[in-house]
Amino acid sequence: MVRAFVAIDLVASLREAFSLVQEPLKTCSGRLAIVDPSLLHITLKFLGEVPADQVRGVGEVLHSVESSPFTLRICGISSNNPKRPRVIWAVVEDGGRTGALANEIDAALEPLGFSREKRPFRPHITLARVKEYHPDIPVAIDSLSDWVCGEMEVAGFVLKKSTLTPRGPIYETITEVPL
Repeated sequence: MVRAFVAIDLVASLREAFSLVQEPLKTCSGRLAIVDPSLLHITLKFLGEVPADQVRGVGEVLHSVESSPFTLRICGISSNNPKRPRVIWAVVEDGGRTGALANEIDAALEPLGFSREKRPFRPHITLARVKEYHPDIPVAIDSLSDWVCGEMEVAGFVLKKSTLTPRGPIYETITEVPL
């Protein structure tokens, strides 16, 4: 079995910028699991455990997804719940293009037995997970709410393998899909 997901990789300059914005989060009381900047991405579809003999077929189907390149803007830090956050993320603005791409991927993979996502798609980049809450966490998030990271051109997406280890996940690109 291969634990897999479909994502948009970030360009190096954005990863560097995120390493800077994560610094104030590291000083929060409570306990946060900060995501290594080298692992930051925008998840389009989490596939879960895929039989190894089906991974190639998933890659082939993903190459059938038709979309065109687009620009996205990363602006502001937010969370899943302003009063008691569990996930801290960067906000992605793109006029709905990432959501449309995620929907196309969802539709393409459904015939292979992958269920369509029932929740509304909200593009974001997970920066940290709250393991132990403290009231200064929302304060730190609020102080970063207007932070603007920049823009990037999305010219493709990737199918990734995720191997979970005690030190955190290891991601490997299985296939790249150009737009």
